[in-house]
Amino acid sequence: MKIEKKCWPEYFQKVVDGTKKFELRLADWEIAEGDTLVLKEWDPENKSYTGREISKVATCVVKTKGQKFWSEDDVVRHGFQVIGFK
Repeated sequence: MKIEKKCWPEYFQKVVDGTKKFELRLADWEIAEGDTLVLKEWDPENKSYTGREISKVATCVVKTKGQKFWSEDDVVRHGFQVIGFK
């Protein structure tokens, strides 16, 4: 399956550089090992896509709870997922 998600510039560039090989996301959507994650660079200031995108194959998906990036209600409802890719 191919899944497209927004990615802020500072994180997108780290993926492009190869220094960031995982993705931490709210687990309110499904992804499985072998799926293709398409990260589309999103400029939060302009509220628009930059036109850059990168595709990565999910090699590991781990769902967990306990982080504080999202509201407690969303965490209770969905948990988190960490996506490793190559």
